Amino acid sequence: MLNNIGLPGLLLIAVVVLVLFGRGKISSLMGEVGKGITAFKKGVSDGTQELEDERSEEAKDVTPENAEDHKDKV
Repeated sequence: MLNNIGLPGLLLIAVVVLVLFGRGKISSLMGEVGKGITAFKKGVSDGTQELEDERSEEAKDVTPENAEDHKDKV
């Protein structure tokens, strides 16, 4: 069904939406969508950074739990 819309159909839909909602409402809605996308990207990067920090902390601690036992064996 959506394959048969074409460019004239999309333009007609855009004009109808613009008439119904007005230019100000659409621009504010798009601004909110942009803020949502930005917040989502920030959340994803923060989560990735947190996982990398946890991995680096695990990688830094390479000493055995009983360091004295390890010295005796060497």
